Formats: sequence, structure tokens, C-alpha cells
Amino acid sequence: MHLRRICAPSFVLSVLIMIGSPGLKAADPPYRLITQIPVGGEGFWDYLTVDSAAHRLYVSHSTKVVVIDLDKNQVVGEISDTPGVHGIAIAPELGRGFTSNGRENKASIFDLKTNETLSKVDTGENPDAILYVPVTKEVYTFNGRGDSATVFEAQTGRVVTAIALPGKPESAVFDPDSGRIYNNIEDKSEVVAIDIHSHAIMAHWPIAPGEEASGLAIDIRHHRLFAGCHNRMMVMMDSTNGHVVTTVPIGAGVDGNAFDPGTDLAFSSNGEGNVTIAHEEDPNSLKVVQTLPTARGARTMALDPTTHRIYLSTADFESEPAGSSRRRPTVRPGTFRVLVYGETKE
Repeated sequence: MHLRRICAPSFVLSVLIMIGSPGLKAADPPYRLITQIPVGGEGFWDYLTVDSAAHRLYVSHSTKVVVIDLDKNQVVGEISDTPGVHGIAIAPELGRGFTSNGRENKASIFDLKTNETLSKVDTGENPDAILYVPVTKEVYTFNGRGDSATVFEAQTGRVVTAIALPGKPESAVFDPDSGRIYNNIEDKSEVVAIDIHSHAIMAHWPIAPGEEASGLAIDIRHHRLFAGCHNRMMVMMDSTNGHVVTTVPIGAGVDGNAFDPGTDLAFSSNGEGNVTIAHEEDPNSLKVVQTLPTARGARTMALDPTTHRIYLSTADFESEPAGSSRRRPTVRPGTFRVLVYGETKE
């Protein structure tokens, strides 16, 4: 996942979306800011992962993963030595967690109780998204610069296989009903379906009119995928045949998507400083119901399906001089934090 530069026209567009969306009820928005959890430190961030049963939030932060107690909304630990960490996956039944360490081309295996790193696994180049499949007890790293996925055993760390992918992989989700993993191939603007038993790619599906999808979420019950695209739309796709069912507009700089099966809400976290929230009216209809203001840089997100809360990471940035060509803005040290949003009725 990555941070894209946000400009003023993007903000104007999201305001127009917020005003013009027929599903949005400004007087009764479904989500509001609950609290902010200070973390501090320096460096950039990527994915967040919720362990609902343990009431834990795992937050990537440069060379470590921060562990937050969701009952207290406090930092309670960290997993260290994860250079360039992108993602975190959890295997509660094994008592293990996994991180994708982009700068060292490895995945860490850590103990969920002690946060101790147990071992590391060699992966393809720049492992980004990471996914645990409980059916096979295997872990997949999706290697951004390697155009591949590395598959290893969650218990032993033994590498099972490497899957060649048709381009740069981004987010991935697992569907236990079909036994397939769905993965965005960002630079090809398509989704691939991978069989978890044969590790073979079973389908290539274009996401047009969407382009360069980053975030991906799934509604297992209705067989729907939600892909957050960098041409400012969320694509709803049929996961059984790859048919694009519908789209809705979103903000700029999307890098994360989530779907809540308890509320039928689909979320898109947009780095320009908002979350687009859309309601799945039925399996063929998606309607924007809120453009939730967040903060610049809050581009990734995790959902707790038990509490229906969403969590986003961000920090404050230094002002960039006019004409700056920096790919990323400078983060102000000590300002890194997690934003917590919940239902208005809380």
C-alpha cells in the first residue's frame, strides 16, 4: 500500500460528493469520532488489523507493530524488528501472528501472548499485504515488487510455494465458501482469484470502469467484492463471476476498504481526509450514506465487526514548500495516532 499526494481539487470533489449524495443525511450520519489514541514515535505506517476476540488492535509503524488494548484504548506492547512493516495477520487458534516486512523481504512470526518474534520467513521482494487462511493454516504474503505471493505454513514457517502474479499485488481477502482468495492487481486494474488448495490462479477479472484498485473487502453472504480504486470510485463486483455490479464515488487517495456484515456498510478510507461509507441496499445496489471527515493521511483502516468501530492511523505533517517534489510529506515526530470512529447511536 502507498501514500499518494492529496491536492485541493480532491477536497472539493469530496465535498461535492458529500453534498450531492442522495443517501447522505447530514442531520443523522451513521458514524462519528469516538476518540483518538496517541501512539507517538516517528515514521510512516500502513495496515491495521483487529483481533476482535482478544480486544486487540495491531498497528504497523515503520519498524515495529504497535499493540493497542481496545477496552482501554491504550498502547500495551509492540512487536519489534519489523523493518518497513506493511501488514499484520492473526491466527488466534494457533496463538500466532504474522507481519510482512517490506524492507527486508521477510515475514515475521510472533507469539500473540508475549509479542515475541519466534522466527522469520523469506518472501518475495517487498511483501505488502498479508493474509492468514484458517482452512489450510497457511499464510500468504503479496509481494509488491516481486509480482508474486509467497505461501508458507503458519505453524512451521516452511515455504509451500510461490505464486507468480500478473502484476503488482495489493489487498487480498479470503472467501471460505468458494475456497478462493481474491487479490487486487493494481497496475493491471484487475482482480485475480486464487484457489487455496492448488494455489493456482483460477480467474482474471477487469475492474473497469475502476482503475488501480488498492483496498479490497468482501461480503461473503452476498458474494460481493468492494474494490477501492484510485480514479475515485468503489467497485462492487460479483465474486462468483467477476461481473462489475455497480460503482459509487469515493474520495481521493484510497488505500483501504472494509465491509461490515452486521450493518451491510462498505467503507473506503481516503488519504485526502475522509471515509466514504456506502450501504449495500441489496446485492445489486450500493448507496453512499456518509462522507465521514477524518484527517489527511488516514488512508488505511481496520473494522471491528463486533463493535462496528473503525480505526485509522495518521499523524501531523510539516508544511511542504511550493513546488516540492517529495513523494511523501514529512511527518511531525510524536504526532502518530489512531482515530476511532463508531456508530452515532453509541
